Amino acid sequence: MMRGNSFYGDGGVRLELTPTTNSPLAIDVGESTEMRIQRLIAENPVVIFTRSSCCMCHVMKKLLSAIGVHPTVIELEEEEIAALPSGDDEVIPGAGDAPAVFIGGTRVGGLESLVALHLSGRLVPRLVEVGVITDVVL
Repeated sequence: MMRGNSFYGDGGVRLELTPTTNSPLAIDVGESTEMRIQRLIAENPVVIFTRSSCCMCHVMKKLLSAIGVHPTVIELEEEEIAALPSGDDEVIPGAGDAPAVFIGGTRVGGLESLVALHLSGRLVPRLVEVGVITDVVL
């Protein structure tokens, strides 16, 4: 597992959910995994929770980056994935636990759900709604 934070060439930042003492974004070790995930969802307008070296996460980041959005990416350990909240309004329900993208605090789902949202023309308006895109003609 990686330690600390990594910066992507596309402007995104990958944060580690597991606490470390040398990280500038230290996590309260008294906070449960569920509470950390909920806080990260609330603090970040677009966040992707993923497993290490997930190719689907890479595609999700590329799609969002092409639209002009650079999501926060959080790598989870296998035992932490169970703490991800499910989404009642996912475009494709039950599309897997991780990777999972949250926009404006709501779970969109995995890669298939994100692509379906984009192809239906509802992704950009949703990103505008949460304030991560401002200069768009709809």
